[in-house]
Amino acid sequence: MTPTLCLALPWLVCPTCQRRGQERTMDLDGRSLRCEEGHCLDIAKQGYVTMTTSLAGANADTPAMVAARQRVLDAGLFGDLDTRLAEILADRGNLVEVGAGTGHHLAQVLRAHVNATGLATDVSSAAIRKAAKAHPRMAAVVADTWAGLPIRTGCMDAVLCVFAPRNRDEFARILRPDGRLVVVTPLPDHLHQLRELAGMIGIQPHKHQELVAGLTSRFNVIDVQQIRVVVNLDGPTASDVIAMGPSAHHVHDTHVNVNAVDVTSAVEITTLAPR
Repeated sequence: MTPTLCLALPWLVCPTCQRRGQERTMDLDGRSLRCEEGHCLDIAKQGYVTMTTSLAGANADTPAMVAARQRVLDAGLFGDLDTRLAEILADRGNLVEVGAGTGHHLAQVLRAHVNATGLATDVSSAAIRKAAKAHPRMAAVVADTWAGLPIRTGCMDAVLCVFAPRNRDEFARILRPDGRLVVVTPLPDHLHQLRELAGMIGIQPHKHQELVAGLTSRFNVIDVQQIRVVVNLDGPTASDVIAMGPSAHHVHDTHVNVNAVDVTSAVEITTLAPR
């Protein structure tokens, strides 16, 4: 657990000092991380560190959501996406996935590239417990993308953001000048079969335009790709798809009463470069 965290130490900064406008790295001190000012953060037994004082919001993933997501990912619903992400990030060494959940997507990229090292961040400690063990070259910390990432300025080769909150200014700050921001968003027909069955939250029809509009003051779009595949899921896995995402906070019953259903995974991958 600790060796994995050590890989990311050159990137991490003390969150207390950061809030005071100073970037101070942290050193390993037994079962803790400590900066030169004496601020100390304990390392959890699973190997992750909580680097935010913010309470997890109402939309943070619960343990039940994390377990459902893991089962869906293991079923291969996003296998084609993971393959494409590995291609896009092939020449990147220092990677961070923000809002990473269990760290699945970043772990798949790291498996494809033996010289890359990763960091997973998420506001959900339940998710980060899983991410801390997702890959031997991936560290994990609890951090709030909106409150500020405890990452040194200009040290990351790439930021990966899959269905997660986007903090434009923070992404631009932590990226190297030649870095890349890779954002994955759902297309309007993503999971449409389940939306019709269970009343899941809808997807805005102009999501890409809104994404670009929100990022263009700091980034240039250099590539846009779409992936659309249909995967046959059994009833329990289809129910897990509903239970793993934000709809779980709004749908009263996440159970789908079917033996099997064809489910469309339709996503857009936007790659951007800092201005």
